[in-house]
This record gives sequence, C-alpha cells and structure tokens, in this order.
Amino acid sequence: MAEAYIVAVGRTAGARRGGRLSNWHPVDLGAEVINALIERSNCDPAIIDDVIFGCVGQIGEQAMNVARNAVLASKLPLSVPGTSLDRQCGSSQQALHFAAQAVLSGTMDAVIAGGVESMTRVPMGATSELPKKNGMGFYMSEEIQSRFGSAPFSQFTGAEMLVEKYDLSKDTLDQFALRSHQLAVAATEAGLFQDEIVPLRMKTATGETTDEMHNIDEGIRFDATLEGIAGVKQIMEGGKLTAATASQICDGASGVLVVNEVGLKKIGIEPIARIHHMSVLGHDPVIMLEAPIPATERAYQKSGLKQDDIDLFEVNEAFASVPLSWLKVTGADINKLNIHGGAIALGHPLGSSGTKLATTLVSALRTKNKRYGLQTMCEGGGMANVTIFENLQRH
Repeated sequence: MAEAYIVAVGRTAGARRGGRLSNWHPVDLGAEVINALIERSNCDPAIIDDVIFGCVGQIGEQAMNVARNAVLASKLPLSVPGTSLDRQCGSSQQALHFAAQAVLSGTMDAVIAGGVESMTRVPMGATSELPKKNGMGFYMSEEIQSRFGSAPFSQFTGAEMLVEKYDLSKDTLDQFALRSHQLAVAATEAGLFQDEIVPLRMKTATGETTDEMHNIDEGIRFDATLEGIAGVKQIMEGGKLTAATASQICDGASGVLVVNEVGLKKIGIEPIARIHHMSVLGHDPVIMLEAPIPATERAYQKSGLKQDDIDLFEVNEAFASVPLSWLKVTGADINKLNIHGGAIALGHPLGSSGTKLATTLVSALRTKNKRYGLQTMCEGGGMANVTIFENLQRH
C-alpha cells in the first residue's frame, strides 16, 4: 500500500510583529526553510518534484506565487516548480495534505510542503482591505449577504461566540493562556525546540546580515503571571477574550519534506513519521472557529482510530476559547494537548502555522516516544483540517 512519509521538518523561531524577523523578506524566510529541509534530509535538491506553500496574505512581498519565489531564492534548481495556496489559517496544513496526496498517487515522489507569513511586512487583512479601499470591491457577495447577513465574517465575534456557547469563564481563559507560556518556557529551557528550529541570522533595516542569531521564539513571556494576563483589556466590549488569551501576531516560515517509497529510496533515508490520516471539513462561517470539533470526530470515523489511541494533540490556539471548547466537547486529556505551548505563547504566523504545528507535533512524538499525534486548527470561513501522524522512530 502506498504511504506518505515525512523525512524532515523545520520551522523558524516565531518573531513578534516588528521584532527579530521584521527585516527579513518573507520569500527569503521561506527559502531558508527549504534549504534546511534539503540539508536535514541530505537530499539531492534535483529530486524535489514540487514546493507547495500556504500563505494567507498573498499581496505585496507575498504576491506573485510566494512558493515559486521561495524556490528561486533557495538552493533548489530552477526545474523545481512551486505553487501557493490559501485555506486561511490552515493553509500550510492543506499544503501538507496536497503534498501527501501527490506522493500517495505516485505522480510525484518528493514534495516540500510549507508556509510563510510575515505579519509585520504584510499586515493581516491586507488582501481584503486594500482592494476595498481602492474601489475593487469586497469578498462578501450579494448571495453570501442574503444567506448570512451583511456583517463581515469575524474571528473575534466567532471566538466570543465559543466563549458563550461553551460557558467559558474569563478566569478559565486566562489560566489557559498562562499554561501556554509556562509550557513554552519549559520546552525552551529543556532544549526541546532546538532540533526543529531553523536558526537565522538577524538582519538590519537595510538588509545586512548580522552575527546575532534568532533561534528562540520571541513571543514567549518567561515572566508571565496570571495577574498580568488577567489585567489585559478585553478585545471586544463586554467580551471575555483579550490579546493575552489570543494568538500572537507573528513572522515565520515552516516546512516538511514528504516522500513515498520511491522517494525514500532516492534519498536513502529512514522516515521519521507517516501520515496516517488527513481530512478537511466545512462548518458554520459565522461562529467560524468551531469546526475543529466536528472535524476531529469525523477524522476518528474515517481513520478507524479512537480518541484513546491518540497520544498527543495540537489544536491551534487562535484564541483560548478554541482549544478549550474542543476539550470540553471531546473530553480529551488536557495533559496531551499542546504540551510545549501553543500560539498564545509561540505565535500564529497564519499561512505558516499548519506545518509549524506539524513540525512541533512530530518532534514531540519523537521526544516523548509516543505513537500517534492529531493536529487540527480553525480556519477562516468555518473550516478545519485534521492530520494524524504516526511516529516511526519509537524505541
């Protein structure tokens, strides 16, 4: 039976908006991850059949097919193509699925899947707001408005809807945010991110490379306290969520190298993980962020696995209400969830987050000597991807 294997993973350390990666062009960030995957797998660059990158803000520096541009900035030969996709926050998770489907079909043998997002240089919402301001219309068509109302779909509204629907207290949200930072601090201090992070030299405002390295996630608050988190102002009037209980705006890139049996033989390498299941599900675009709940249940049904079979979970912390509502419905063990922290501490570089989470989950399965890991995330428009990985290097 055909299989889709992962032979290398990598991600940049997250950087705050205007922070340590703000002087990096996003194309070059993507190229650095591509180069790292080739180096880590000791792969002949010429055998890569395609590069598939997720990116939400495909405008400005991330326009004109950022995946192909990352290839052109990398050490890959010009014969390697590239294509970019947008499934909102799940973009690079979907890139991973497309890569896996390509190698499973046998039409390709080795594909790099990844994503990049510089939220400093291409601000969130630029792809819809800039055209709207310049007379090129808005994505809410007449038919969509007649069906769902004229208000634009809002992640902030959806996140608060989850808070109300699942009766989540502000203290519960704040406690979860503190947990994210504490787990990220522990993982960083124990060196658990060291192998997955692609270290980068920082750049000056004029683009000159310095000797200072960026290899620690910049958003982690090593001195986080519950009092400090609880004191942050609410995002929406009358709401319970704050900037402290939401994912951090972040610059970063990530990727995985996916191959089939032929690809393994071409590289001469043992796989580190296998993709056991992949699916995607659409849901209500108004509440928007609830989709990981039914998507997880559907993944169990389609994969033949039960929740007790899963050793580790990664549920993207777009807002604290997303994983908390998921936990409440699924009844999963919180001690298996986001065990090295999540986007509240580590950042959420939109189109890069899918393979960023995959990198961290595959690495955690290896570190903990566990078998199965499940990854899911909420996505704009009311969707959720689910991927289940199997660690093949257990001992």
